[in-house]
Amino acid sequence: MDVNRHTWYIKTMNKIILSSIFILFISTSGAVSHADIYKYTDGNGISYFTNVPPGKDHNKIIPGGRKDILRSEGKSRSKANRYYDQIIESKSIKYNIKPSVINAVITVESDWDPEAISKKGAIGLMQLMPSTAKDMQIENPFDPEENIEGGTRYLRYLLNRFNEDINLALAAYNAGPGLVERFGGIPSISETKNFVKKVISISKDNDHAKTPRIYKVTYEDGSTIFTNTPFPYMKYKLSSF
Repeated sequence: MDVNRHTWYIKTMNKIILSSIFILFISTSGAVSHADIYKYTDGNGISYFTNVPPGKDHNKIIPGGRKDILRSEGKSRSKANRYYDQIIESKSIKYNIKPSVINAVITVESDWDPEAISKKGAIGLMQLMPSTAKDMQIENPFDPEENIEGGTRYLRYLLNRFNEDINLALAAYNAGPGLVERFGGIPSISETKNFVKKVISISKDNDHAKTPRIYKVTYEDGSTIFTNTPFPYMKYKLSSF
């Protein structure tokens, strides 16, 4: 990591951590139970996130009302689940990664909290680091669809890099691809080992629990076939039922 990139990273981490303190304080105070979230980019191109009332350079990225739908219980939570399922289904087909894997990563990383911020500064459902979000061309990592897009795209990149080895790809998602390559396998880090184990376990449980989805594939000549493995047919028209 060069000096400029390191400096940018440290500044970004500091600002995100400070912003998260404000978010935590306001959300637990009772004064503002459903605060909006805003993004601000300074003159150096560094972005940070806050629920402090905006100035002219702030952009709202999570309206309070939408956040209520995505995080509440009961019927609204069911609506959120359907919303997430649609996103995950789309990214699953786009990046040729099983939905159960994406679901498992979200469960382990954030427990489905779209506003989660880790101590290290990772953001959102799939806990994207700011540098990873930038590399994956994600503007708003708090937005569920953008976050799942970025996390799934990053998983596809790691699977390509590690020759489709899901265990190494997950280890790299947690600890970084460079460390996995230097170690020659899953690093001897408890957090990373536990992360890989949990994601694989939850993914397998989801695969067993769900009835396989059937897809209709329509070829260019109008002929159709039905399959439960849509990934080889992504270039054709796909529909599920």
